[in-house]
Amino acid sequence: MSLIPIRSGSASGSGQERRDAARNRELLLCAARQLIEECGADGLTMDKLAERAGVGKGTVFRRFGSRAGLMMTLLSDAEAEFQGRFMFGPPPLGPGAPPLERLIAFGAGRIGYVLEYGDLARAADHSVYNKFEVPAAVLWHRHIEHLLRAAGFDADPWLMAMSLSATLDPERLLHAVRVHGVSPERLEESWRQLVTRVVGSAEGGIPE
Repeated sequence: MSLIPIRSGSASGSGQERRDAARNRELLLCAARQLIEECGADGLTMDKLAERAGVGKGTVFRRFGSRAGLMMTLLSDAEAEFQGRFMFGPPPLGPGAPPLERLIAFGAGRIGYVLEYGDLARAADHSVYNKFEVPAAVLWHRHIEHLLRAAGFDADPWLMAMSLSATLDPERLLHAVRVHGVSPERLEESWRQLVTRVVGSAEGGIPE
């Protein structure tokens, strides 16, 4: 089973063209990572990237489509690693633990992901595309929905999964941490209480 990329794409042309495209893509990504280390994700512009990589700005846009598309590409490796953990990794995040434990672990894992890659994730959200319809976001939503169903929650689990996903929004989490000084531990405990109550409502009570 393959992992779902944060952004879909396709290759076309001859083998040499694909090799040249891959080489140029990696050159641009290396330059982008250098710029992020120097000036942060907010300081990365397509103009700066083109200048650093020694290419025209049109080349950058043809390769990534937009600044948000560039950010999505930079996030792909981290996203693939996170997907691997919740789809195939050890419990409680991976298979083998009860659904509620997996829900709690998923939220904690996602919070950690956002705190590490949040600036990139926030920039990737500012896209002309619907951020809720990118393949990786659809996978997160379906995973939460699947765990809700497995836990016995049948009162519109699709919509509840959407509501729970909203609490893990990068912009919201980073604002809580950076503006209000909320600790990661508080965020994780709030998620634990939230999903515990949601699952508990399906069981006719609120588990401790």
